[in-house]
Amino acid sequence: MEVIELLDNLAADIEKQRQFLGLAFGFNKEELIVLIKRIKNALPEEVKKAGKITQEADQIKSVAQHEAETLLSRTKAECSKKLEAVMREVEQIREQANQERQRLTNEHEILKAAKHEAERVKHEADAEAARTKRSADDYALEVLTKLENNLARAISAIERGKADLQRPTRPIGTGTNR
Repeated sequence: MEVIELLDNLAADIEKQRQFLGLAFGFNKEELIVLIKRIKNALPEEVKKAGKITQEADQIKSVAQHEAETLLSRTKAECSKKLEAVMREVEQIREQANQERQRLTNEHEILKAAKHEAERVKHEADAEAARTKRSADDYALEVLTKLENNLARAISAIERGKADLQRPTRPIGTGTNR
């Protein structure tokens, strides 16, 4: 809207007729005022469109940023909870495995079976921990991919808006572009 304000200022300056020794001089007031009115009538739609596009791009960016922050925060919290639960489960499984190994070790006649069982439980616990961690990583990747897609759409909208703003316009009153 700055263009319109500048045109208003120009019109105000033109209306202030300059006089010297009682004679008015300077601009052809009526012609310039008509020209300024024509320019103002031609510009507002383009200026409004540019303003709306900029405002929409800002809103899209703001919404995308808010969604990204919310999604990232939620994802971090969910991943943290899952990892804590997995770590507790792993610790419990290890504790159980250690207790079982100790109990079996104390019994001489089943010493070999005890060692084998403890190793199996430990291996299962590690495998379960790896699967759970992989599952949490897959979930985080899925969430981040969705976030990336949302941001890509927002950036695309911004770039289209910028491209629309950068298109050259035809001068008023001519049939050709320069």
